[in-house]
Amino acid sequence: MLTPGLISVTFRKRSPAEIIALVSQANLRAIEWGGDVHVPHGDLHRSMEVRRQMQDSGLVVSAYGSYYRVGQSEREGLSFECVLETAVALAAPTIRVWAGTVGSQQADAAYRARIIEESRRIADVAAAANVSISYEFHGGTLTDTNESACRLLREVDHPNVYTFWQPPNGEQPAYCLAGLQALLPRLTHVHVFHWWPTASDRRPLAEGRDRWAQYLRAIRATGRDHFASLEFVRNDSLNAFLEDAQTLRHWLVSE
Repeated sequence: MLTPGLISVTFRKRSPAEIIALVSQANLRAIEWGGDVHVPHGDLHRSMEVRRQMQDSGLVVSAYGSYYRVGQSEREGLSFECVLETAVALAAPTIRVWAGTVGSQQADAAYRARIIEESRRIADVAAAANVSISYEFHGGTLTDTNESACRLLREVDHPNVYTFWQPPNGEQPAYCLAGLQALLPRLTHVHVFHWWPTASDRRPLAEGRDRWAQYLRAIRATGRDHFASLEFVRNDSLNAFLEDAQTLRHWLVSE
């Protein structure tokens, strides 16, 4: 089953309470909370308060978008244990992390080995708390191409390491679909948007219907539960968000 939701950083300037109200108004079911603004690392009081507000509103936490960068954040003073403690207090089932700080073309063998080793370590730590690890599928990291993302998951080879997916910016549907299909065995959730041809060109989600019809069919084929969460909207507009939310809900019922 695919459940519609929102990534909280879509509205970074709004409070958690405002975001929860917006998601309820839009008839979405879940929120992925960002660790940079809304639920900061180590702020357990905020985590538990947001968790309570979600429960009171009948919503679920889909993930903790930690912005933890494997191979880098520990060196900058952010421990994974702090991130995990925050995610547990929030009741997040998975923690979204970034696979390093450089793209696959710039990463040498030693760098990849470091990312692999740390990925396994944090996956072990998270597993003890019944929380999974999910890579961000994103440029400037080791998941910046279909091939590199699949290779990284094979090399890490850990039962508690998964990946998110989103359409790579500027790529044609065939390439996007091929990458998605290759990642399906390790897929957790999906970030939903329609940006074309660049990330600066945010378009109404409805204009991406033909692309997303293919993607959603592929995701449903896993037979597992996934969250499909809206990420950013044109002009950061509330009306645009409500329109995109309506589009997404319609797709998940009809496609």
